Amino acid sequence: MKERRGRGTLRLALAFAALLAALVAVVWRQSRALEALRALDETRRQRAVAEAGRMELLARIQQLESRARVVAAARDRLGLRVPTAAEIVILPLAPPVAVAAPPLEHAPAEHAPGLLARP
Repeated sequence: MKERRGRGTLRLALAFAALLAALVAVVWRQSRALEALRALDETRRQRAVAEAGRMELLARIQQLESRARVVAAARDRLGLRVPTAAEIVILPLAPPVAVAAPPLEHAPAEHAPGLLARP
């Protein structure tokens, strides 16, 4: 009877140890999932900051490329001005010049096309 009692206690202890190990594994897995979520949130936050910086840079590029700013900078820094109507000259587009190809040497009729006669 004592031997049976010892086996029952051993089985109970093993079952308790298995349950404890399973609970530890669940807690460890949940903590890893929370760490992954924190890392994902941080990455999303960094992406949002980068996207906001990108939008600011695009707005700055548009402002710097605006015609009003370019004209003002050309006037102030380079002393340029907008030409008057009398100063604008529109040149006609010249027709394309055809380049004549040099004449090809033709083979005598007794030879196959594409072959030249020997001298």
